[in-house]
Amino acid sequence: MVEVRLRVNGTAREIDVEPQVSLLDALRERLGMTGTKKGCDQGACGACTVLADGERICSCLALAVQYDGREITTIEGVDHPLQAAFTEHDGFQCGYCTPGQICSAIGMLAEHKAGAPSAVTEELDGDGAELTDDEIRERMSGNLCRCGAYNGIVDAVREVAGP
Repeated sequence: MVEVRLRVNGTAREIDVEPQVSLLDALRERLGMTGTKKGCDQGACGACTVLADGERICSCLALAVQYDGREITTIEGVDHPLQAAFTEHDGFQCGYCTPGQICSAIGMLAEHKAGAPSAVTEELDGDGAELTDDEIRERMSGNLCRCGAYNGIVDAVREVAGP
């Protein structure tokens, strides 16, 4: 067993885990943060997306021991305008992927604000690419919605991102 110290949603937590335990399993099974979902358990669907020091990660691919001393934000710790926008724009259907979608969108908006380009960014002028619908779709492409609420997700992100 290895002692891991995390700050989860602003609260210091200590857990003992085996070295092979994923951050997802530590959050859900050891800390009771069940808003983060296990979808594919292979990093392909994004249902397990959380923020680690503000950056989005697939927690099913991360070992808990790798994040010792780091700040982890799960959907339970999120208070963001995206939540209301997802509701207003029907950016969810069954809701299973919604926690990961929201955490991913928060991280994506921070990446865009910092000037990080995507695969579809046309101009790299230093002022940041316009956050078009194509940009949003590309930047959110690692998060799957089996119900097909993509148009609502794009609308919600666009609303929160502003002009």
